[in-house]
Amino acid sequence: MEPANKSEISPNSFLLMGIPGLEHLHVWIGIPFCSMYVVAVVGNVTILAVVRAERSLHEPMFLFLCMLSVTDLVLSTSTLPRMLCLFWLGAHHIAFDACLAQMFFIHSFTAMESGFFLAMAIDRYVAICEPLRHAMVLTHSRIAQMGAAVLVRGVAFFSPHPILLKQLPYCRTRIIAHTYCEFMAVVKLACVDTGATKRYSLSVASVIGSCDGFFIVFSYVLILRAVFRLPSREARLKALGTCGSHVCVILVFYSTAVFTFLTHRFGHNVPPQIHIFIANMYLLVPPFLNPIVYGVRTKKIRERVLSSLRAKVV
Repeated sequence: MEPANKSEISPNSFLLMGIPGLEHLHVWIGIPFCSMYVVAVVGNVTILAVVRAERSLHEPMFLFLCMLSVTDLVLSTSTLPRMLCLFWLGAHHIAFDACLAQMFFIHSFTAMESGFFLAMAIDRYVAICEPLRHAMVLTHSRIAQMGAAVLVRGVAFFSPHPILLKQLPYCRTRIIAHTYCEFMAVVKLACVDTGATKRYSLSVASVIGSCDGFFIVFSYVLILRAVFRLPSREARLKALGTCGSHVCVILVFYSTAVFTFLTHRFGHNVPPQIHIFIANMYLLVPPFLNPIVYGVRTKKIRERVLSSLRAKVV
């Protein structure tokens, strides 16, 4: 694993280090990571299959949930299998183009995940605050337009990342001190001033995250105001229960995202093990939690899955 010291515009490969200082625990760390990946894949595929098979679930909430499930599958599959090869097989080498592709999928689909959380918050707002207009406002064509807008935004804002990194010369080392090809970890290897590139990445991430976060919070403030005006206590509890699961997943996603962003911006004294571990949680936990929270706590999906299992047993 000799570092390459000569200047190269496009090196053949990089070396992923994993979690610095915890290399002796990589095999054990891979076990819970693999378990979370299996749950994420099985859970999200189950949601997609159930919604596709059950026409009564072709409603805005479940259609947005399907978009979120596809995003989770791409996000987790673009990182976990490669990470497990690193932990269990010692496969440190990753081709330069594969590294750039992984980086694009991670950042663009993370932005899409944030966008779909916002779309789901809008759906909850319309369903609770404007229930009589829900079907008229969120038609299938409008849902498709919202999904396309989230997709285009993620691709448009993060396509420059691999293009910019492709143009940089790399002369310091080929070793990436991370478990996957994270943008900031790769850009540090360049032997030219990358201040503008770093600022672009941080600016895009902060604008997308802060805008989505603001409108999500605003939506839920309006939802809570409408919920507490409901005359029935049972209706209030039902509405709060529906929104509570959404809020828990959103909090996990944004808390880890904010920690990662602040670490890049200000946390120069944060131990690399903590930073990398939180960055992994940022990618692993939402795909793992989403099918559990939305699948188990959503009565229609839960009943459909249970009825299918009973039919197979019989």
